[in-house]
Amino acid sequence: MSMGCGLGIPRIVAEPRIRAAVLGLLGVHGLAEDAARITAPVQFVVQWDDQLVPRDQSLALSDAPASPEKTLHANTGRHGDVPSFEIDSSLRFFARHVN
Repeated sequence: MSMGCGLGIPRIVAEPRIRAAVLGLLGVHGLAEDAARITAPVQFVVQWDDQLVPRDQSLALSDAPASPEKTLHANTGRHGDVPSFEIDSSLRFFARHVN
């Protein structure tokens, strides 16, 4: 499953069939409590120079899930500058956990 954190985190919590998630580009405001209930493996993407989401808020949200397997991918660049190789990384992450 991959969608924006604002929608994704509540959906992951509500749907026990979700076995893995790729999230990112959002901060912890209003999502920490729900994120703490996530136990599925999570890959979290952060843009280090994000002009929309403060880095400390992104890092706090990436740390919030209770999952024993959390992976943080931090890339240089602004909010919309996520490198294209992150798509391949996300696909490999899902292949490891969903198939």
